[in-house]
Amino acid sequence: MALALAGAGLVGAAAPTAGALGTAAPTAVVAVTGPRDTAVDAAGRGPRTGVDARALEASVRGMLAGDGVTASLARVGEYGRTLWKGAAGTADVTTGAPASPDGRFRIGSLTKSFVSTVVLQLVAEGRLGLDDPVEKLLPGAVPNGANITLRQLLNHTSGLFDFADDPALGPGKDPVKVQEWLDTGRWTRWTPQQLIALANAHPPYFAPGQEFHYSNTNYVVVGQIVQRATGRSWQQEVERRIIRPLGLTGTSMPVHETAIAGPHAHGYLAHPGGPTDVTRLDPSMADAAGAGISTTADLNTFITALLGRRLLPRPQLAEMTTVAPQSDGRYGLGLERATTPCGGTLWGHTGSIHGYLTAVFSTADLRRQFAVAINADGEQLPRATGEAYGKLVDAATCTG
Repeated sequence: MALALAGAGLVGAAAPTAGALGTAAPTAVVAVTGPRDTAVDAAGRGPRTGVDARALEASVRGMLAGDGVTASLARVGEYGRTLWKGAAGTADVTTGAPASPDGRFRIGSLTKSFVSTVVLQLVAEGRLGLDDPVEKLLPGAVPNGANITLRQLLNHTSGLFDFADDPALGPGKDPVKVQEWLDTGRWTRWTPQQLIALANAHPPYFAPGQEFHYSNTNYVVVGQIVQRATGRSWQQEVERRIIRPLGLTGTSMPVHETAIAGPHAHGYLAHPGGPTDVTRLDPSMADAAGAGISTTADLNTFITALLGRRLLPRPQLAEMTTVAPQSDGRYGLGLERATTPCGGTLWGHTGSIHGYLTAVFSTADLRRQFAVAINADGEQLPRATGEAYGKLVDAATCTG
């Protein structure tokens, strides 16, 4: 299956992998399976057929088998209605409190789908053009801006260097630098201009439009374009255009707030001295590329509304789901395309940020959605966890 949970979602430098947190006790799995419907509803949707709850429960428990995974959350929906939700593991390794399927978490690069949606709304309003050059939209922001378009920022064909690959952003694997990052680095208050400057100090990967290279810099630039076009920050625009209209009560786009408000499972980083809680950090290190917080319920609501044209007119959604040829057919404008084990197409996004790996996907016809959050200590999915995740995707999209 061509779906890798953290394949294109990294925000921040690689977390160290020395040591392991071990595997948490598989606790608190909750199954909520809706009743079976036999009739097609007024919108022509249905029938509602339920899911294989046992397979989903086994998958959520199985995701804990990978080293360094302390919790796993998942939710499966149909036309936006929850069919099943579950969680396994611990929300806090100190207290042993069980993880909740309704808890919040950092979503990393899933933030990009929210930001891209705002941009395409502005395109629909005639305030931005996808083929406008960056130099017109944000003069002087990046080298060669006259030859980079807004579309190329959104689909990662701009060639701009990824600031997350600069050593200044993360701890790497050196124990001394890891400790420095834990003590001071994760509290650094970055400005978007500083992140862009880090990227500008490096040569581009290629000439604009020639290749595909996932780069968080693209979306930090996009966030600044949104602010220049609207007079409001990208966080404010996501709030007023998406979060409030959809009633996403567990979703926020923080600027410098270091804590996750409300119930949540903690994120940990493996450390020679033992697992270190990295839940609290300054999200400005990710900005519009990955600062968001959400829940599995809110993510399923968002992806359903997006693909159901509640957020974008048909022409802009068509642009969003047009994949860049340079990406081997995998990436559109802030959306990833993936294939289910049974041959169907999924649209959504993956993400990662220190302590968290996330994903949300839906079938194009909205018959199934799933959102997943895994509390793990690195950007790569442990093998056993990845295998269990694949089984969850199978059970979520190919059964019932």
